[in-house]
Amino acid sequence: MPKNVFLTGATGFVGGATLRRLVHSGFNVTVALRSGAQLVEDGVSKVYVSGFDGATSWNDSLKAVDVVIHAAARVHVMNDTEVDPLAAFRRVNVEGTLSLARQAASAGVKRFIFISSIKVNGEGTEPGIAYSPDDKPAPADPYGISKMEAEQNLRALAVETGMDVVIIRPVLVYGPGVKANFRNMMRWLEAGIPLPFGAIHNKRSLVALDNLVDLIVTCISHPAATNETFLVSDGDDLSTTRLLRKMATALGRSARLLPIPAWVLQNGAALLGRKDLSNRLCGSLQVDISKTRSLLEWSPPVSVDDALKATAQHFRESK
Repeated sequence: MPKNVFLTGATGFVGGATLRRLVHSGFNVTVALRSGAQLVEDGVSKVYVSGFDGATSWNDSLKAVDVVIHAAARVHVMNDTEVDPLAAFRRVNVEGTLSLARQAASAGVKRFIFISSIKVNGEGTEPGIAYSPDDKPAPADPYGISKMEAEQNLRALAVETGMDVVIIRPVLVYGPGVKANFRNMMRWLEAGIPLPFGAIHNKRSLVALDNLVDLIVTCISHPAATNETFLVSDGDDLSTTRLLRKMATALGRSARLLPIPAWVLQNGAALLGRKDLSNRLCGSLQVDISKTRSLLEWSPPVSVDDALKATAQHFRESK
């Protein structure tokens, strides 16, 4: 059983939860942090770097490491101000990832777990038609392209060096501490604001933070994970309407949802220049996790209702 784990992205939403699970499970953990970053966690070794790109030198920090979990990334940015967003994503997500992986292989690391994104598959599916890990990639934005290129380089490196590479593509992750649109929806529901999402019949796969972390930890030692790509979700796809009703229940509120047809919302959003938001709220994106279930003998340990309850409790306590 591998015991020495090197983790990047430990100050992030997914990386932080992964770190807590690793420490609780008795792993010896070393985390990579940007200079000046703060991390409150007992029993963790720390390595400080100025950045995550192709020029980063990991020196001796990877010696005696069994498994690297690479969760750090330049994440998807709304209204990106970079002159060349793709180049900015490539510096961190492609060049930085490949440099870390090469140095890990040279140091004798046995397995490299890469937290990728469902955006490698694409931006949406037709209802009832789910993405699979073996579909032809179809990323539509610079972030998705950079994750796809990182995956391709890692697979080539695995062949070249013999280091195992495991790729995990999460869908939208939610859980205690979630931010952005998911947190905004909780604010709206708690405030009792009427929302025009009572007649949305899409299907979207989501993954609770605890379920994603459980899969990451499973992939640390599972022999069947070697050089495989996995999709991950809760296994319970929801429409936006159903999600809001469940979320309201978790918050102890009644969902005030107006039955506005999806096409009306989509046309209105297009006129306002928010087509991207309407696609997330009204469009479908489903994933097939049958490979993850069968190959790893894994099932999501936390139900949607329990995960939403924990998310809502944290939201109320942190206000």
